Amino acid sequence: MNDTAEMLRLEGVSKRFPGVQALSGIDLSIRKGEVHALLGENGAGKSTLMKILCGIHQADEGRIYIDGSERRFAGYADAIAAGVGIIFQEFSLIPHLDAAENIFLGRYPTRRFGLIDKAAMRRAARQLFDELGVRIDLRVPVCRLSVAQQQFVEIGKALSLKARLLVLDEPTATLTPNEADHLFRIMRSLRERGVAMIFISHHLDEIFEVCDRISVLRDGANAGHAEVGATDIDALVEMMVGRRIEQSFPPKPQPAPHAAGARKLLEVPAIQLAKGGPVNAFELHAGEILGFAGLVGSGRTELALGMMGADRAHRKTVLRNGAPVRLDDPTQALSHGIGLLPESRKVQGLITDFTIRFNITLNNLGRHRRAGLVREGAEKREAAELARRVGVKAPDLETRVATLSGGNQQKVVIARWLGHDREVLIFDEPTRGIDVGAKAEIYALMRELTRQGKAVLMISSELPEIVGMCDRVAVFSGGSIVATLEGASIHSGDIMRHATTGGSP
Repeated sequence: MNDTAEMLRLEGVSKRFPGVQALSGIDLSIRKGEVHALLGENGAGKSTLMKILCGIHQADEGRIYIDGSERRFAGYADAIAAGVGIIFQEFSLIPHLDAAENIFLGRYPTRRFGLIDKAAMRRAARQLFDELGVRIDLRVPVCRLSVAQQQFVEIGKALSLKARLLVLDEPTATLTPNEADHLFRIMRSLRERGVAMIFISHHLDEIFEVCDRISVLRDGANAGHAEVGATDIDALVEMMVGRRIEQSFPPKPQPAPHAAGARKLLEVPAIQLAKGGPVNAFELHAGEILGFAGLVGSGRTELALGMMGADRAHRKTVLRNGAPVRLDDPTQALSHGIGLLPESRKVQGLITDFTIRFNITLNNLGRHRRAGLVREGAEKREAAELARRVGVKAPDLETRVATLSGGNQQKVVIARWLGHDREVLIFDEPTRGIDVGAKAEIYALMRELTRQGKAVLMISSELPEIVGMCDRVAVFSGGSIVATLEGASIHSGDIMRHATTGGSP
């Protein structure tokens, strides 16, 4: 049960980096035994503030109070000693050590002659996981554990260090709904034990699932505070970006392209991914956004990848502009004007250690080559124009993609496909891990593509963007398209009913 006593207070925290004021006079109060949401767009200052709290950065101005006493953290070790632990989105585990070895790294229990007492270490780790209510195999390296299990190892490590305040930075970004629910149960258990938590998430529905209070940052300053029971998603979005959520979606064309007789850019009259599996069909018109909706594991991405040859299909028929085409691999799909923006932009869509320029022009260097050499001037001009069209925000084109926000990374991927000028684009979870402001920009880009006569197939787990963006929606359940909705029937209730009941009334 929450304790109204204050555990953490930040007063007037400011931080400046060369050329940018990252934070301006931030105030924040965290009570013992509460889950406190920290919201804001990418670039709002959340990460900088948490790094100051954890001693990774030092504030230029302001004070940190723990249990009423002012503290100064010269490094992460000072924060840990004060009971503050952070679980970053990118885990800090040693992949080839097991969970117990990761938890007690650098402070292993020892026996005589300084030998590591592995039995004692594993007993202590097992006790931690029993308290968290999770099962972790202590015999295998953590690289063989699921993402959720690795998350629990990080939490166990922080608790073993006696952390009384946990910072959870996008902890559900790579979890399935069931794994996220398990994490929330653990968070509630920790709250009952008096552990305070700062919870950072772009999934606003999660805030109402597990949090007690909310603080919002905008442009490095406080934008507002609220009790969870006294606010809603619309109000939070307005605090974060200064506009209502409905204004994030550009208007849909009227009448819808398929109803207005737009030509069919892509037809799939039959596709069966596995022998004995369901046979599906769909089509995509010029100027249209077709949504693939359904629960995780319902077969949305698998069908799209099977169609374009990235995954195998038992049998399929695909027509482009009315003519049959053979799509055995993504290269063939590309040659027929079909491009894919993959679900994992960092792993499949970008080379993050390379520059913006290189990532944008990577697949088009051939047209800038003369006598075997790349004409750098022409390449730079193309990259600059494409980056301008999608609104990439960065110091220059030579900036490493790894340093960009999630929204700007996604824009770089889109810029590359604009350079290809493909007619059919598949956007797989296009706004995952992106703040609401960047989402609105991505939505505007997608609608601009359709105004140019292109077609977009959007696969998304976020019902608001499916409803707000799509002209038609194919709903999946158990590997089958069980309903195709359009017009007024595109609303979250009908989509969820079909997705959860397999189309049954």
